[in-house]
Amino acid sequence: MTNVAVVGAGLIGRAWSIVFARAGFNVALWDQFPLQTTQALSFVADRLPELRAAGLLADEPETVLARIQPMQSLWETVRDAEYIQECGPERTDVKTGVFTELERAARPEAIIASSSSGIPASAFTAHLKTRHRCLIAHPVNPPYLVPLVEICPAPWTDPAVTERTREIMVAAGQVPATVKKEIDGFALNRLQGALLAEAFRLLADDVISPADLDALVKHGLGLRWSFMGPLETIDLNAPGGLADYCNRYGPLYATMQQQMKPLEWDAALVERLHAARRAELPVNMQPVRQEWRDRRLMALLAHKATQPE
Repeated sequence: MTNVAVVGAGLIGRAWSIVFARAGFNVALWDQFPLQTTQALSFVADRLPELRAAGLLADEPETVLARIQPMQSLWETVRDAEYIQECGPERTDVKTGVFTELERAARPEAIIASSSSGIPASAFTAHLKTRHRCLIAHPVNPPYLVPLVEICPAPWTDPAVTERTREIMVAAGQVPATVKKEIDGFALNRLQGALLAEAFRLLADDVISPADLDALVKHGLGLRWSFMGPLETIDLNAPGGLADYCNRYGPLYATMQQQMKPLEWDAALVERLHAARRAELPVNMQPVRQEWRDRRLMALLAHKATQPE
């Protein structure tokens, strides 16, 4: 049985704990603030019965929860770990310090991965003597409901470490996607950023309302994208496949790209869109809507699990 250490018990760390424990791994969980660890265990205890009810948990909740052990120190957290998932703040200086400590405390052969959503591993591992075992394993939040994990090695990451990380993610029930070289935002956030950039541009030019823009995705593009990627989508949208689609619509997309100039998200635009969201969802209702989102994701994930690829 794989021993995993999760360093940082915030929203991402507690979610990773569910992922690994659900898959049967032993999980050692630590945070520099003990209250975070306590709250994380309470969060996990609350989520597991919901996952069980949705058919997303093979074992009894109590069995899964028992696989997560709170730790008192960083050293005892990582001493037996084959794989370490760092889940600290998204700050280069903090990650540099944490990885320095992890190198000292972890077994020499342990893989050390960061959950960073945008900072490349080279920014905080260059000084390490064993930097070859460090890389990014960036989840989609929450990872126990959205299985995609971006794996992005630094220039000096050993290819065997990248491959072993993929194997661990598959064993944990996740879907790994390897980003072959470092790039700002990795791949997933660049795709999301491209969509957001055009969404904000359309809203800034008053082409469409915020509510109708969201409808375009959740009732249009998102339905297909929940089980197909963009390349498969266009491959199926023309009689002759992807090349035929590009021949038919390539000129249109070229014209649109020329119109897609960079747009700064200035304070006035952000405030207008924020006000539109608060009109639809008062701030005190956000936690309720977040729980609704998670239940919908559970239902979607449970449905996809019963369907052939």
